[in-house]
Amino acid sequence: MFQAIILFISAGLAEIGGGYLIWQWIREGKPFLWGIAGGLILALYGVIAAFQAFPSFGRVYAAYGGVFIVLSILWGWGIDKKAPDFYDWLGAAICLIGASVILFAPRH
Repeated sequence: MFQAIILFISAGLAEIGGGYLIWQWIREGKPFLWGIAGGLILALYGVIAAFQAFPSFGRVYAAYGGVFIVLSILWGWGIDKKAPDFYDWLGAAICLIGASVILFAPRH
């Protein structure tokens, strides 16, 4: 379980970080190399996510969505200095609950 959590967090940071660099390049006028670096980091995200031990691609990526949402809120708070409000946290909690159901539900 610890490895799965580390992989989810690492993949999430790579996706958010890569997307953020591309956003900065296109929307904020940062150098082209920021966009290239962002693209490479986004590719790394796909590699990291593939190391999950769960057998179903769709379920892993669906569950990852909940983690991505929480990490996005934390990224916005820490990097963009946009403090989350009650509804951000409520929505994130709902998403994590949904991700947990998708990933850990008993199946036949």
